[in-house]
Amino acid sequence: MSNFKKLLHSQKVAPFIFCLPFVLSLIIFWAYPLISGIVMSFQDITFSNRVWVGTAHYTKLLKDKFFITAVLNSVEYMLLTLVLLIPIPMLLAVLMESRLTKAKGLWKVIMYIPALTSVVISGMLFRMMFSEAAGSQMNQMLAFFGRAPIPWLKAKGTAWIGLLLLCMWRWTGVNMLYFLSGLKAIDGSIYESADIDGATPKQKFWYLTLPLIKPTTIYVVTISVYAGLSMFLESFMLWNGNSSPKNIGLTIVGYLYKRGIEKNDLGYACAVGMVLMVIALIINFIQLVATGTFKKEER
Repeated sequence: MSNFKKLLHSQKVAPFIFCLPFVLSLIIFWAYPLISGIVMSFQDITFSNRVWVGTAHYTKLLKDKFFITAVLNSVEYMLLTLVLLIPIPMLLAVLMESRLTKAKGLWKVIMYIPALTSVVISGMLFRMMFSEAAGSQMNQMLAFFGRAPIPWLKAKGTAWIGLLLLCMWRWTGVNMLYFLSGLKAIDGSIYESADIDGATPKQKFWYLTLPLIKPTTIYVVTISVYAGLSMFLESFMLWNGNSSPKNIGLTIVGYLYKRGIEKNDLGYACAVGMVLMVIALIINFIQLVATGTFKKEER
């Protein structure tokens, strides 16, 4: 027992003991599921047995029109959310840090509250707002301008307005707080020097703020790419299920759910998941290279 206590208090062993919970969590909840998913993507899985089918699932994916539709929808959604959820939260963060904004703490709380709301509740609210009934909020707004009610969620153009508004409502405040943390790290003396040199607010934003919050921007873009490609529950709740008219709301994760859970085709679903992972890695790798993240710092 004394030897065991000495081992625990050893300066050589203690670091490994402190790291052990993280290592075990990484192996159990990340490495093992990832390896299992890769293996299962090459198998045809039933309740009784597993049959090795090689690359048959991946070959089938190339000809699967529903999967191609899901990929195109997910990539389009990801690009649109990047356009909306990078510049708008950034500008809001800059505005929040300016002297023009009063009661900054209150505004931060108000902006962050939607992120605390369940996606299920948020999706139900937006589904009612964009209902084709004449009494829905969006159709009431059309009636105010003398327009007839329309079925918002049955056409891609109008349905995606609701989907993107739902995304913005939930995540604008979160990304704004990320940018606020980046702005807080900037030394105020830099802006004081710029003021002495006669720099305008536009020049300070373009030549000081943007370069100095680049690490924060890269981080927000990285997590937004993954979030956009892995979107599922928002679409599921907006259309009250995993089926939307002409698959306008079908995403990669939605198709994975359809094949793996609804049709019990786990091998094919794992192949869909592996393709999603590869797409996310490629897009993030490209943006990290483009932003110079992998370049060595000059000394």
